[in-house]
Amino acid sequence: MAPPSLSHRGRPEGVQDMAKQRDRWAELTGGQTGEEYARRFAQLAESGHDIHGEAAFCAALLKPAARILDAGCGTGRIAIRLAELGHHCTGVDVDLSMLAVARRNAPTQHWLHGDLACLDSLGLEPGFDLALAAGNVIPLLAPGTEPAVVRQLAAVLRPGGLLITGMGLDAEHLPLPEPPVSLTEFDHWCAQAGLTLRQRFATWDGDPYHQGGGYAVSVHARPID
Repeated sequence: MAPPSLSHRGRPEGVQDMAKQRDRWAELTGGQTGEEYARRFAQLAESGHDIHGEAAFCAALLKPAARILDAGCGTGRIAIRLAELGHHCTGVDVDLSMLAVARRNAPTQHWLHGDLACLDSLGLEPGFDLALAAGNVIPLLAPGTEPAVVRQLAAVLRPGGLLITGMGLDAEHLPLPEPPVSLTEFDHWCAQAGLTLRQRFATWDGDPYHQGGGYAVSVHARPID
């Protein structure tokens, strides 16, 4: 799943420089794999696999008709499923090949091409109940932009809103030779953004997380004022 990119006019110079960096997803894919990615999940669904684990996980934490930001939405698989469950979803991604699939499959949903490090430039109305960064979005960001992205995601949440992330922590769970982000670093960025760790799991099915595990699903919350 991809993080995003957009115009950075009017941004502070440091943020502009970070946002102009090529993200790890683009380095891996060249931004041309949307159709291939969609076919892969279609084949999994046809073979009987449940491809909606992330959506089910999020839906269990939400009240009806929640506002959800799918950050690094890719082909829209999760956001489309959450919309089917009655929630109001906005998807943001940098990869236009991914967004093309999302827009084709759900033309009435809200899809944005943009940079997660400059999320405030997209004109989103704050107050989201949940922001989701699944599919290794955080490890595949442009190097150095991770704290800014976490800060931007935290800023769009309502008091009590949740940031849900899923990320690989070793080469077995990442399309990279080694993990660029540790849980210690990630939790530190969340704390800096005013978020508190509420729960952590090893899978989207809710299996318990154990220290040293290869994958983590984290639930951080913005405190209620």
